[in-house]
Amino acid sequence: LHKEYRRQRQMCIRDSDSGALKALAHPLRVRIFDLLSAHGPQTASSLASMLGETSGSTSYHLRTLSAHDLIHEVEGRGTARERWWELPEGRIDIPGPSQSMSPANRAAAQIVSSEFFRLRHETLMSYVNRPDTEVPEGWKDAGLIATTLLEMTPSQMEDLKDELMGVIEGAVGRYRGQTGPDVRRVSMRTELFDLPATGPVLAGAADSNEEES
Repeated sequence: LHKEYRRQRQMCIRDSDSGALKALAHPLRVRIFDLLSAHGPQTASSLASMLGETSGSTSYHLRTLSAHDLIHEVEGRGTARERWWELPEGRIDIPGPSQSMSPANRAAAQIVSSEFFRLRHETLMSYVNRPDTEVPEGWKDAGLIATTLLEMTPSQMEDLKDELMGVIEGAVGRYRGQTGPDVRRVSMRTELFDLPATGPVLAGAADSNEEES
């Protein structure tokens, strides 16, 4: 899993950092983490309002995330009674489940990845099903959802991955932190993976294996 954030410093949660991974392995903490990513700094009260929880509950989960450096307080903002929280700078790499992990770490990684992808799909479907009356002017045809199936070798797939990451990093460099009356937060997602082998690919199949909306 890769979560790309607004600034430059990189932080990694590796399998060896089992405490951080286990701290995140709670559906509500993943949701809090995701909201901080999507909406920027928040307080326990604002998160409670978004999540339908009590501020006491969100405050507890925020402290747990902070104890493992997954989030931190916003410097120079807030009071002793109302603290603001944000994600660390740069990119956070969160490992998916792996057979090389201990059973406990693998179970934690499964919880985190399942909840991240559930929220990701929920956000996508909200976009797909959004009524035209709720789409701001100029944004109706600006987005893209596309699926393409290709026949590739592992090395070709690695090359394509590098190309796609180059496009993403270029966009991040150009647009990160941009402000203005027409600026909105945009979700940019990339998936590239091999499919299970199911038999020979029929000739000409690639010509009909692209979907876009």
